[in-house]
Amino acid sequence: MIYIYNDYGGTHTTSLAAAFHLGLLKPSPHLSKEEILNVPYFNKLTKKDFGRLIFHGEDENGDRVYTIGRKSCKFLVPALEDLSLMLFELFQEKERIIFSNTSPTVPFVMTIGGGLSRGLGIDSLGVPLLIKGAQRCNPLISELVTHTKKTAYSSSSKEIITLKNDHFKIQNWKPDRQHSPLQS
Repeated sequence: MIYIYNDYGGTHTTSLAAAFHLGLLKPSPHLSKEEILNVPYFNKLTKKDFGRLIFHGEDENGDRVYTIGRKSCKFLVPALEDLSLMLFELFQEKERIIFSNTSPTVPFVMTIGGGLSRGLGIDSLGVPLLIKGAQRCNPLISELVTHTKKTAYSSSSKEIITLKNDHFKIQNWKPDRQHSPLQS
């Protein structure tokens, strides 16, 4: 199985999702600044990395975990789906690929921080905002990863599963909420 976490930039929520998926981060109501900044690829990718699959590692089941920044291109994931199906057919391969969108988990403060840090190179302003955003959305990203893994191992026979994850919108979620987005 192959997991591909995707969002606009591919360096913030996707990196956090990959870290949760691989057990590098544990679900926590509060991540420290150091924990966040030590996540591989967090706030480290540049414009040349957009559209590139970034390998993060293999999980406990031997499944491969990747991330990708798709910018505003709504055609990237469908193109990857089609390419994957074509390669499966050509090489008579049986594999399952899960595309999981982390964009709904991005809080506004993280959007501003990413724009300042990655877009304008102003880390002194952008990084503190990214840390605040990551601290705010980390429990939701952890839930999204759990949902992604459960869906991947469901009884579905589909080779390609694309999760838009709209029910994980950060605007509708409160950290002290009793129920996960799946139960509302």
